[in-house]
Amino acid sequence: MSRKQVKGEYIETDTGNKVSRKAILIGTQHIMLGGKTVIQAEAMIRGDLARTTQPTSSSGAAAPGSNTAVAIGRYCYLSRGCCLRPPGRIYKGSFTYLPLRLGDHVFIGDSTVVQAATVGSHTYIGHNVVVGEFAIIKDYVRILDGTVIPPNMVIPSFSIVAGQPARVVGEVPEGGHEAFELRELYKTVGNNPHSLAI
Repeated sequence: MSRKQVKGEYIETDTGNKVSRKAILIGTQHIMLGGKTVIQAEAMIRGDLARTTQPTSSSGAAAPGSNTAVAIGRYCYLSRGCCLRPPGRIYKGSFTYLPLRLGDHVFIGDSTVVQAATVGSHTYIGHNVVVGEFAIIKDYVRILDGTVIPPNMVIPSFSIVAGQPARVVGEVPEGGHEAFELRELYKTVGNNPHSLAI
């Protein structure tokens, strides 16, 4: 069994996730972290909002992994005060939550609320953004600070999005996708208490 670091603001898991001791993770059995993800203080993940009606396989058994409420990929960065909560709707006559899935290299800014169905890989979501229920954000998307994405909106890959309500205001330039790489940001967390000023 590997020995965990006892002191410090972050707890580091076997897969390299760095979770602030002040993060708010509810229903951890329904939260899946892909590895090398940073969860800052006061970030909230609502794993308790899991599916209440189980999808079944052809054999009638519950589908494997079907009760994951929030699935987060590798090298994601959840900033202070953000909230991830699965979207909910009426399904087969009763209200249920459906999974929220984040790809790899997803940055979520301070005080942002995400209720999307899917957030693609290499996506930057700014500060004070609201992502409405069942929105689908494709890969290499940049969402500017203060944007409000309405429920069910689909944002195409390589888009720059802003406004209330959100609209596509530009596109990520060719070769501009390197800016979405979060490995270096990951390395700065937990090593130096003064390195978190983003």
